[in-house]
Amino acid sequence: MKAIEITSYGAPEVLRAVERPDPVAGVGELLIRVAASGVNRPDVLQRKGHYPVPPGASDLPGLEVAGEIVSGDAAALAEAGFKIGDRVCALIAGGGYAELCVAPVAQCLPVPKGWSDTEAASLPETFFTVWSNVFERGGLQKGETLLIQGGSSGIGVTAIQIAKALGATVIVTAGSDDKCEACKKLGADHAINYRTSDFAEEAKKLTGGKGVDVILDMVAGDYVAREIECMAEDGRLVIIAVQGGVKSDFNAGLVLRKRLVITGSTLRPRPVAFKGAIAKALREKVWPLLESGAIKPVIHSTFAAGGEPSGAAQAHALMESNQHIGKIVLTW
Repeated sequence: MKAIEITSYGAPEVLRAVERPDPVAGVGELLIRVAASGVNRPDVLQRKGHYPVPPGASDLPGLEVAGEIVSGDAAALAEAGFKIGDRVCALIAGGGYAELCVAPVAQCLPVPKGWSDTEAASLPETFFTVWSNVFERGGLQKGETLLIQGGSSGIGVTAIQIAKALGATVIVTAGSDDKCEACKKLGADHAINYRTSDFAEEAKKLTGGKGVDVILDMVAGDYVAREIECMAEDGRLVIIAVQGGVKSDFNAGLVLRKRLVITGSTLRPRPVAFKGAIAKALREKVWPLLESGAIKPVIHSTFAAGGEPSGAAQAHALMESNQHIGKIVLTW
């Protein structure tokens, strides 16, 4: 099969098209002929040597794919209601930048009715992440207010749409007026340009001084202190990335007085059973919203995976430019 590998740690150009042996599905797994692969920030970190591959996972980058089932564990397929030839999208621990990819059956979901494989490939990584962190760890409820740091990212556009569809008020931050406007068009109630405004002060004003109930934070660093300032009583701060650094200096007294919860998680190393439970929740509560059109795909760019330089290299360069709004996808 054709695949894209990380030839050495470094700039996007280290991503090269290669030939690899076809993978074989094992117990509880299926093999997908990949039509499209999602590109995500962890792929960039892995390329730079900052995101170790979990034990047993492929060294190839790529955490989400969509395509056709070509083989697999017959019993596991039957139990999940899948069959050879079905179109699925899958969350994987690696190996997505390839024409063939093995995935745990439990981490696969049907391509939503009316969606292309390219659109479906944009779903798993962000949808699993948002559901797990915003709704399970963060416990966001209908009528509460969610603040999303980085509303125009793949995670951000997903969180906006799910939270709005399930009855929350959504505030986002973004780095330009154009990105703020794009977030509003996706359903955000308010958008704050963090380059020209203090998001903490704005969030307090927008909530009438009450503060926000849940924050989805991909920045950490010095953002944490300001987030604690603008959180409501019993608020929940969920950290899923540390683009602003791992050190935070904040007022612990506010955590006590407001009974705040500060939590976080990474998804990639979690066991199949954990990810399978998220898949079941998504299929029940979110997939109907995709098929009804209440939630739409937001794809900024697609790149053909092969070529020189590889489409993957171009996709990574775009992601690092932070000029995109929504998802970036490789096609095969």
